[in-house]
Amino acid sequence: MTRLKTESPFIALSGVSKSYRTGNESLPIFTNLDMTIQGGDFVAVMGPSGSGKSTLLNLLAGIDHADTGDIQIAGQRLDHMGETARAAWRAHHLGIVFQFYNLLPMLTAAENVELPLLLKPIPASVRRERVAKVLDLVGLGGRGKQNPTRMSGGQQQRVSIARAIVADASLLLCDEPTGDLDRKSADDVLAMLGYLNRELGKTIVMVTHDPEAANAANRTLHLDKGVFVENEQVAA
Repeated sequence: MTRLKTESPFIALSGVSKSYRTGNESLPIFTNLDMTIQGGDFVAVMGPSGSGKSTLLNLLAGIDHADTGDIQIAGQRLDHMGETARAAWRAHHLGIVFQFYNLLPMLTAAENVELPLLLKPIPASVRRERVAKVLDLVGLGGRGKQNPTRMSGGQQQRVSIARAIVADASLLLCDEPTGDLDRKSADDVLAMLGYLNRELGKTIVMVTHDPEAANAANRTLHLDKGVFVENEQVAA
């Protein structure tokens, strides 16, 4: 399937500023940050620790809010939403893949994947069908009853990816998705993300320290002290 690019940016940040209070002082993270990402793109964000990568993901997820500026995703202004509206928006449009998987050890793989669907008025039979489908998609068909603690790191990350896409999220935010994996497992996860981007049209923003992970994306943005210092095209 050919990835379609929308004419208007899928993600648009304009004049975004963000700072945090540390005692009596204000620590600026971003000042008038601009960024645009087209729908169906796969973008890696790199930069040293403290450059603002995690803050950027939190803003895109609606977990944190900007002090000033506009944040628009899929035609909706996150900066105009209250907490309840942002939570509903995340449930319908967003999937997150974490470095350390964030799986619940007391649940099976299938039960972990099912969690986002519990927020929706979906019959149990439909939930089970969707869970089985995405576990097949990430190469874990037949492993749904297994506890994640008995899986390898690469398999746990595949469960995390299945959970991120089970509700058909259009945007995937990946926070160092290969940071806890060996090279082969990391390459397998990157191949899976590439498939989701190319074949299913998912828009992906991935924070990473790993140059090989960044090479899997379509392009790389470099953050340094809250400023994009380079916008590097990566060959497809």
